[in-house]
Amino acid sequence: MNSRKRLLGAFAAVLALPLFAVPTAHAGGNPPAVTPLGGTPLPSGVSPSSVGGTPASVKDYPFIIAGLREGGSRPLGQTCTGSVVAPRKILIAAHCKAAEGQKSFLYGLDDLNAGGGTSIGVVSYDTHPKYVNFDQGYDVAVVTTDRDIPVPGGQYAKFATSADTDLNKPGKTGLGLGYGKKDFNDNTRDVTLTKFSLPIVAGSNCNGVGAGFQEATMICSGYSDGHVSILPGDSGGPLIVDGKVAGVASWSRSDFKWYSVYGRLNNDMGDWVKQQIGDVTPPETFGLGVAPGTVQVEPGQYASASVTSTAGKNGPEKVDLTASGLPDGTKATFQPATITSGETAKLTVETSASTPQGDYPVTITGSGPSGTATAKLTLTVGSGQPPTGDLKVSVDPGGGTVQPGFFTTATVTVAGGTGTVTLSATGLSFAPFFNPATVNGGGTSRMQVIGPFQRGTYPVTVTAKDSSGKTATATYTLTVR
Repeated sequence: MNSRKRLLGAFAAVLALPLFAVPTAHAGGNPPAVTPLGGTPLPSGVSPSSVGGTPASVKDYPFIIAGLREGGSRPLGQTCTGSVVAPRKILIAAHCKAAEGQKSFLYGLDDLNAGGGTSIGVVSYDTHPKYVNFDQGYDVAVVTTDRDIPVPGGQYAKFATSADTDLNKPGKTGLGLGYGKKDFNDNTRDVTLTKFSLPIVAGSNCNGVGAGFQEATMICSGYSDGHVSILPGDSGGPLIVDGKVAGVASWSRSDFKWYSVYGRLNNDMGDWVKQQIGDVTPPETFGLGVAPGTVQVEPGQYASASVTSTAGKNGPEKVDLTASGLPDGTKATFQPATITSGETAKLTVETSASTPQGDYPVTITGSGPSGTATAKLTLTVGSGQPPTGDLKVSVDPGGGTVQPGFFTTATVTVAGGTGTVTLSATGLSFAPFFNPATVNGGGTSRMQVIGPFQRGTYPVTVTAKDSSGKTATATYTLTVR
């Protein structure tokens, strides 16, 4: 059984705190700023005890996703937990936005330390307009992502609105999910997905700490002694009641030897979430995903990944799979090579002994009657460092922004090398054009880059290879808006 641990004993100066460690400000008349959790030691003579969580899997809860931030103290900067509610929408707690550091998400892993998964960027992080602080209510937010999240079969989380009047009724039991801490000091560095059952209890049980419990915007759950409890890192995670997300993990007492408070959604908070998301209609075409998003292999060996798909508005259709952007001496095999959207295929990437070391952005493309879709896989061969030499290549400017289907240009400059230098680029469904495609040392070429039809940010790897086989690379970042 996966152990979820909590601190026994209270800190007299601390009233309540959110589920990650950030200083927070209160409006006038409320208690002073709460004390951050980071680095708080266990008091002398106090030992942690188990808090009833068990291992869970994304396979069983395909809408769950991990929230990360640069500079976070946990592995990979894991700070919050969210629920995918639409192809590019994540339901989470508002206070998750307050943590310092650039935010991102990681999808598809039961254990974040295992590596791989699909990295998701953030376009916007919208908090409820009435949100001020976690213990004053309206602790809910909707994140818009920079790409579709590959939830298989469109199994997005269903969330409560004001129409679901009884979901917060005492006596019901909710299922909590989160990647949060399993011990107070995070000694185990455990970032596995955990599930735990919490009874919903009368709001009067959650009075007496922080700015006070507010029935209109919060759900009181769990136990007075906290033997099952949410912990830091669970922030924003769902409390599922009767198949719907009735609340998002918000806060608890500082010692977590107490109840678990969730932001309540079966009210105007849930109605606001619905407005932010709009109608969740299937996309025009099918979607593709790949997990893990990064694989590493030694030259002459092979690695595998899973290609997932979702159906579009026309329902299931036959999809042919191909791969592009592979380095020399490498081949990709799909099992099967043709799937029905909604199904999964196994991808095996096999290198040869002569495959150059380096990091290669590989594009997985699916072609069907309704159109095409792509997914990105980073293939690392060997140490990821290409062979060194006197050959150099640079791109000016280092990035550009276009609309879908439009193009932009950049100048590629080559220095050094032996004989003729050949230029190529990977990372896009439409390969960039070079004029000329070959140059001599010290030469330049004009690169024309065409924007994919799917908006997002695309790293393009420009490779120069001379007659002796030496290579050099440069990165060009294309943003499609």
